[in-house]
Amino acid sequence: MNIKDILSKKVSAAMVAAGLPEGTNPALSLSNRPQFGDYQANGVMGAAKKLKTNPRELATKVVAELDLGGIASKIELAGPGFINIHLDENWLAAQLNEVAKDEFIGVAQRSVNADDKQQTVVVDYSAPNLAKEMHVGHLRSTIIGDAVVRALEFRGDKVIRQNHMGDWGTQFGMLIAHLSDKLASDEVAETALADLENFYREAKVRFDNEEGFADRARADVVKLQSGDETCAKLWQQFIDISITHSEDIYAKLNVSLKRSNIMGESAYNDDLSTVIDELMAKEIAEESQGAKVVFINEMANKDGEAPVFIVQKSGGGFLYATTDLSACRYRSGKLAANRIIIFTDARQALHFKQVEIVARKAGFLPENVGYQHCPFGMMMGDDGKPFKTRTGGTIKLAELLDEAIVRAAALIKEKNPEINDADLTEISKKVGIGAVKFADLSKNRTSDYIFNWKTMLSFEGATAPYLQYAYSRIQSIFSKAGTVNNDAVIDIIEPQEKALALKLLQLEDVVDAVISECTPNLLCNYLYELASLYMSFYEACPILKEGISDEVKSSRLALCKVVADTLKQGLDILGIETMERM
Repeated sequence: MNIKDILSKKVSAAMVAAGLPEGTNPALSLSNRPQFGDYQANGVMGAAKKLKTNPRELATKVVAELDLGGIASKIELAGPGFINIHLDENWLAAQLNEVAKDEFIGVAQRSVNADDKQQTVVVDYSAPNLAKEMHVGHLRSTIIGDAVVRALEFRGDKVIRQNHMGDWGTQFGMLIAHLSDKLASDEVAETALADLENFYREAKVRFDNEEGFADRARADVVKLQSGDETCAKLWQQFIDISITHSEDIYAKLNVSLKRSNIMGESAYNDDLSTVIDELMAKEIAEESQGAKVVFINEMANKDGEAPVFIVQKSGGGFLYATTDLSACRYRSGKLAANRIIIFTDARQALHFKQVEIVARKAGFLPENVGYQHCPFGMMMGDDGKPFKTRTGGTIKLAELLDEAIVRAAALIKEKNPEINDADLTEISKKVGIGAVKFADLSKNRTSDYIFNWKTMLSFEGATAPYLQYAYSRIQSIFSKAGTVNNDAVIDIIEPQEKALALKLLQLEDVVDAVISECTPNLLCNYLYELASLYMSFYEACPILKEGISDEVKSSRLALCKVVADTLKQGLDILGIETMERM
C-alpha cells in the first residue's frame, strides 16, 4: 500500500488534463501540519515558473481536474499554488483493513510494485580482512549493508550478497610462513589461530625483525599465487579458521551473510592478467616507470594534471584496483546485475570513483548498470576520536558485542529482579545487540557518530530497547484481552487513530527511500515516530477500559495488531529481534 504513489499518479493525471506537459513532477510530500492536510502537492509552483504563468491560476485548473473521489475528504488551494489534500478517514480505514488481512508481512507488499520490474542487485558489504579478527571498524559496513539487503528483499528484488573478504595479498605470505613453522612444531592449526590478532602480531614481528623470514614470506606469496599445493593448503587452513571467526560474529549480530556469500579477493585472481591485457589493448592503460597505469583525465585538476590509477605494479603484482575492476565485470556480466552497491568507509570514496570511471571506459560496467559506492562515517569515542580501547588499541567486535549483552542483562535484571536465567539470557542478547545496531543505523550513514552505552541502552527515546518494549507492550495488551478477533474491522474515529493509520500506511514509502539512498536511518526514524504515535493513541483511546463497546474494542485491538506487525517487520528489516515480553 503506497499512498504517495496513488496520490502522485492522480495529481500527475490532473496536471496533464490541465495542460501541463507529461512527466511534470507533482512534488508530493507529507504535510508538516495537520491543519494543512495530510499531503501537499507543490509541483505547480515549479511548472508555473517554467511556463511563465500565474501559479495560483494554474493550480486552480489542476484542482478542477483532480479526481480524488472517495480518497480525499477535502482538497484546498493554499498560498500561491499549494494543493492541500485531506484524506478521508473511511478510505484510510479501508486501506488499513486490507493491510490487516496479511498477517505475515504487515503493511507493505512483499513484492515489487506492478509498475516496476524485479531488479538483480549485487550488494558488497562487511568485507573483513581475514588476516585479523573483526573489529569495531567492520560494524557499520556489516549492519548498514545487511539492512539495505533486507529492505531490497522485502520489496521483492533479487539480491546477491557479496562478501569481498581480504583473503589475498602480500601479508598472506607472512602468515603462511608463520603458520608453517607453528605446524612444524606440532601445534594444531586451530590452536595456533585461536587468537588471530596475536597470530598476526607474532608474524609481523618476525617479518620486521627476524633475518631471512621476510624473504621466506615473499617467496611463499609467489608460490601461493603460482598455485603451489603446500602453500595453498596452509592458506586454506588459515582462511577456513578465519571465516569461522567471522561467522560467529554474523550469528551474534543477526546478520544474514553466509559462507556461500563470500567472494574474496582470491576469487578474481585468475582474471587479473586478462583485465590488464584488455586495458592495454583498448589503450586505456599504459606503461609508466615499469607499472601499468590509467591516467584519469576526467578527474584532472585545474592545471590539467590527471590522477594516476595504478592497475599493476612494476614487479608484476596486482592491486585492489585490479581486483575491483575484475569484480565490476563479474558482477555486471556473470551475475547480470542491474545495480551494484558497495559499502565501505568514506576514506575509499576516491578509489571507487576511479574504479567506476575506468570500468565504464573498459566496458566492464555497461551504462545501464547502476554502480553506487555508499561511504559511511566513523564510530567515535566520547573524546571525538575513533573509538578505541583505553590504551589506544583496536576494539574487537566480538568483545564489544559481549559487553553490550552484559550491560543489557544488568539493566533488565534491575527492572525485573524476578526474571529467570533462561529468559534473561535470551532477552539481554536481543536487547544488547539490538541497541548497538539501532544506535548505529539510526545515524545518517555519511556522518561520524559518538558511541555511548548509556544512550543506546536507554528505554526512552529513539533506541532499540524503546521500540522492543513498545512491541512487547502491545503483546501484553493482547494477553490481557484474551481472544483477539482477527476479522475485526478497523474504524477511524479519533484524531490519534487517524494519525496512527496515516503513519502505518507510509511504510512502503520509507522502505523505498531506504533502498534508493541506502539510508536505514529513515526506517529507524519512522519506527520511532510510529511507536511515539502509538503511545499517544494508547493514552487517548482506551482499549480494555470498562464502558468501551465491543466494536470499538475490537477495532482498536485490530489497529494495535497492525502496529505490532509493522514494528516487528521494520525491526526485522534492520536485523533487530523482538520479544513477546521484556
